[in-house]
Formats: sequence, structure tokens, C-alpha cells
Amino acid sequence: MNNNYYKSPESTWLMRQFWKAAGADRYLLERSTYSDQIKYFCLGGIVVATGVLAGLAGGYAIYTIFEPKGDALDGMLTTTGLKSTKRVEDMIHLPTLFMSVVFGLIWGLIIFNIDRFIVTSTGKGDGTEAITKQEIKSAIPRIIMGIIIALTISKPIEIRMFKSEIDAKISSKQQLFKKQLDDQTDKGIDDKVNPIKFESDSLKGAIEVQRIELNGQRVKLEMEAAGQLPPNPPGRGPAWQDKKENLEKMEAEYKIMKVAAEKRIKVLEKKIDKYEIEREGEYLTNDKKKYSLDGLLLRLQLAHQIAGFWISLFITLLFVVIELTPIFFKMMLIKSPYDFMDDNIKELAKAEIGIEIEYDFYTDKNGLEKHKVVNHPAEIMRRERKNMLLAQEELNRKVIENWKKQKLDDIAKNPEKYFDEE
Repeated sequence: MNNNYYKSPESTWLMRQFWKAAGADRYLLERSTYSDQIKYFCLGGIVVATGVLAGLAGGYAIYTIFEPKGDALDGMLTTTGLKSTKRVEDMIHLPTLFMSVVFGLIWGLIIFNIDRFIVTSTGKGDGTEAITKQEIKSAIPRIIMGIIIALTISKPIEIRMFKSEIDAKISSKQQLFKKQLDDQTDKGIDDKVNPIKFESDSLKGAIEVQRIELNGQRVKLEMEAAGQLPPNPPGRGPAWQDKKENLEKMEAEYKIMKVAAEKRIKVLEKKIDKYEIEREGEYLTNDKKKYSLDGLLLRLQLAHQIAGFWISLFITLLFVVIELTPIFFKMMLIKSPYDFMDDNIKELAKAEIGIEIEYDFYTDKNGLEKHKVVNHPAEIMRRERKNMLLAQEELNRKVIENWKKQKLDDIAKNPEKYFDEE
């Protein structure tokens, strides 16, 4: 709009993009007042911001789901002045990052288009600042969609806000889970190892008992030779000779028993070593299993525990407000030059193609005023077609009557043509 009392401000590229996001007509806004331009610029900005937030939240959620699992605290960079021993590129899994970026872009575009549809399909209300019950009732489906979108955006962001606290709790849970798994492993392995150890210890004990008995027999033999076992005199007499023979017999039996026992002990120790290697292998498996305790659902649950009901609720409500603001904003808009020009363009378009609307033409059974829509080109074509069919019917009737009259005259003159005696 350019005249001697007002000149519409020129739009920038960014302003035009936000107008497009809000579903506004650039042609009309460039001829509207500055307030109209700013209203739809801000409305488009909210729609774009919602799409960006949705993309970030969706991408972060996908990265959290598909990133390689490990100790939750391994990925934390300290902010207390201590240097981290991990490089950033080591902490970020690039294939998962690429997948999350792609998904985030797609998800952001989906939410952007849904939000744009919600905003553009929401009417302008009754043209006053007041939000009526009828306006709320009409907007309920869009409000529900907006709340669902707000929830999908807020929850991943809530997880990111409390990431440090969540990581600490998950690490603690992982260690506890690892201990439980190790205890189960120990019980299973010990059930196999303990009987083997008992047998091995029994064999070692038997060797030791016989060794002690053999040493005792040697002491007795020396005492016999020294005459310390009355009533036998000192020297190597018959008594000493009996003890020596008994000692030699015990030594032979001890050697045979010791060789067999040690052979069996080696077999048993190999079995024990095998089970201990199995124990270490299961420890490593348990170490990997504990990392599975790091899913999106667990992080959501911990976020609610850490933040508490009210903080979690207010974070969610913040995004609900951001998402629903454009809907209620459009209900509160007062009719401005842009709206009147928009109505005028629509009326001109309807007039050009011959559409007439008779507003509040009748009342339905629910007491609502309904409009009558008259499509004049269709009505004209319908009447023309009807008249053509009626005229065709009249012509056909005349042709049949004339044909009938000619046939009757011919029968009267030449009846033999129509009669066969055979």
C-alpha cells in the first residue's frame, strides 16, 4: 500500500520465509500495515522454531536409542577443571550421529508441516479478542494434535537437561546389575568347582596324613636304635629290624599312593582352571550385559524421578504453550486490513467463477446457521442440459406419432401387406 498518507514497509527475505511458514499471503502482506506483517512474521517464527526443536529432540532421541552402549559415565566431560582423557571424536559414534541427523531433519520437517497445517487450517475466529466456547470447540482436534507434538518435543529435551544426573544413576544401576550377574555366575561356577576342590583337597590331605605317619615311623626307628623304647636295648636288634621293614613297606605304599593322587590332582586342577577361565569369560559377558541398561525408557523414568512431578510438568507445559500459542493467537486476532483484503480476494475469486453464498440462509436441527452455496455455472449448465433433454423428448414423441400415423394409413390402404393366410 503506497499513497500520500501511508507506505507499506518493504519485506526482507527472512520475513517472507516466515510468512510462508505461517501460511500467509505475501501479495496481501506487502500491501498491508506493518503490524500485520509483524504478526504473521512472529507466527511463522513459532512454527519454524517448533520444527527446529522437534528435529533436535527427534535426532537426540534416535542417537540415545542406537548409540553403542557403555558405562554411562564414560561419555561425560568434566567441567570442574579436570581434563578428560577421552577425545570428543572417541565419545561420538559417527554412524549413529549421521543416522540421527538424517532422522532429525526428516522428523523436524514432518512436525513443521503438521504444525503449519494446524496453524493455517485454524480459522481467524470471530474477529474479536475474545475466545468463545464455539472457537474452543472447533479447535479441539488441533489442540490435541498440538499437545501430542509438544510431548514428543519436550521429553527428549528433558532427558538432555538432566543428562549428568541421569548418567550417574544409570552408572550406579549398571554396577549393581553387574554385581547381580557376577553373583549368579559365581554361584553357577562354584557349584561345579566346589566338589572338584573337595576331592582335590581330600587327596592332598590323604598324602599329608601318610607323610606324617611315615615320619613318625622313622622317628620310632631311630628311637629303637638309640634304646629309647624300653624294654629293648640299644642297637639294631630284631625289634629294630621289624620297624625298618614296616617303614620300607609304608614308604613303598606312600610312593604309589602319592603318584596316583598327584596325577588325579593334576586332572582336577585342570578342570578347576577350565571353570575359572569360564568364570572370567562370563564376567566379561556380564560387563557387556550391564551396558544394555541404558535405554530411552529408563532415561525417561529417571528424568521423572530426578526432576520430580512438578518440574517435569512445567517443562512439558512450556512446550505445550509454545505449540498451542499460534492456535490461540489466531483465535484472538482482531480483523485487520490484511483480513479484509483476504476476504475481498476470496469474494472476487468466487464471483469470477460464478459462486454465490447466501449467508445464514437456514437453521439446521442443532440451531446452527447454515449458508446456501449457489454454483451459477453449474446451475446454468444443469438447466441447459435439462432443457435439451426435454426438447429431445418432445422431438422423439413427434417422430413416433408421425411414424404411427403413416403406418395406420398404409394398413388401411394395403391390408394384404400385413396379413399372411399361411
